[in-house]
Amino acid sequence: GEDDKPFTPGKAKEIVMSLQQPAVFCNMAGDWPALQWNAKYLSAVLDGKTVQFRLGLKTVDLVPQFETSCSYVEATLEEFLAWSCGQPPCLSGPFRCYEYSKYWAYADYKYIARIFEHKPEVFQDIRWSDFGFPGRSGKESTLWIGSEGANTPCHLDSYGCNLVLQVQGRKRWHLFPPGDTSFLYPTRIPYEESSIFSKVSVANPDLRRFPEFRNTTAHVVTLNPGQVLLVPRHWWHYVESIDPITVSINSWIELDADHEARVEEAITRMLVCAIKAAENPSDGDLWLNPTEVEATSHEINLQYLNKAVSAYLECQKASVSEVCPSSTGAEQRTSASCKRKKREVGCEPEGCRLLTHEFGFPTSKAERLPTIPFGPHLIQVLPQSQETSSMGAVAVESDSRGLLHENEGGHFGKSHCTGKQLVMSNDCEVSPHRMDSDGSPNASQAALSTNDFLDCLVNPHVISLVARLLLERTRV
Repeated sequence: GEDDKPFTPGKAKEIVMSLQQPAVFCNMAGDWPALQWNAKYLSAVLDGKTVQFRLGLKTVDLVPQFETSCSYVEATLEEFLAWSCGQPPCLSGPFRCYEYSKYWAYADYKYIARIFEHKPEVFQDIRWSDFGFPGRSGKESTLWIGSEGANTPCHLDSYGCNLVLQVQGRKRWHLFPPGDTSFLYPTRIPYEESSIFSKVSVANPDLRRFPEFRNTTAHVVTLNPGQVLLVPRHWWHYVESIDPITVSINSWIELDADHEARVEEAITRMLVCAIKAAENPSDGDLWLNPTEVEATSHEINLQYLNKAVSAYLECQKASVSEVCPSSTGAEQRTSASCKRKKREVGCEPEGCRLLTHEFGFPTSKAERLPTIPFGPHLIQVLPQSQETSSMGAVAVESDSRGLLHENEGGHFGKSHCTGKQLVMSNDCEVSPHRMDSDGSPNASQAALSTNDFLDCLVNPHVISLVARLLLERTRV
């Protein structure tokens, strides 16, 4: 019950909203019905409903395995479980072309509100209210189901902070602070709103090509069932499943700075779409991530930019009242729970107070933060030692009693919409298209590419500066 939890909802929320480093909450979700959501249980609840799985090679390459280089199949969880166990149905089912020893599969970034729309009662199995967010349940959460080795490239999320509940199996999270951004060689190709990718393959970094990666400070932790990980705003993360089957549930929490971030994302979208649309379509550059349905027109992107700027200015005027009014009356609905713009589901920018940016520009003097009660129920994810390799890091891990020990330390992925050229049926295909480590199919050539230009133009530092100049212009 609530009285048995180490933190009250108010204290847990205070920690989530103020802590600027990753940490693991223990013994906060032990009574959540969602802890029963292992893959077999979910298979029974879905009762034959198919979901999309992303498939990638288990071979660790010097090149990040971007979602544009993966394969996709539609399958039931029953078929997924049979494949992961090597049972006969996989020989004729949707996974028949993918040998389990060579591939991993990931049903990632699945909106619980969509896949369980026929059983909305299961939303209440997830109780983010215990963390001080009343009314937030599975309806504002996403589900991740993967096999051993399932992962996504290292990236940061532009909006919100992240709470992640581990349900089944373990995941190893490799986290890097916002100050390491330049060392991680940020890129917006493949393009996906709200995700800034790293060109570096964290599991096998090419230090000759990306020497500054040596300067990163990795925080590595293994997340175990029942634990909840806090990923603070703008922390980079690479996540991998390290058990045969993993299930996770997460929810993005809105933050005051998200409104400024939406202006920056609108600027980025306008530039990327305009410049990539000018390229020859026959070049075959799969620059749009499958989470993005289509490249929007300049007119639509300009409209979105103006909406984001107008909403930001409204909130700035109302900041003295602490909370900006929302014309939709949906103050409690988080922009971060939608995570990306989601034009197809009608999410719009929402009101929030402005906080300073954290991509290396000067910030105002911060308010004194509350004392953080680190201990057996709230574990810091500490930097790994310089002597420890990124794949053999020292991290915290708990046993069934929630006590922590030193051990190895993980991440997950995302993809819910399908790009037309990436859809796979039950027919086999040749090896997935692979891009070079900067996201460009022609990066090995000496000549600068469009993607080289974009990497400079939409660098987070540049976009932040452009957004500030643009907002200053609107005040004149």
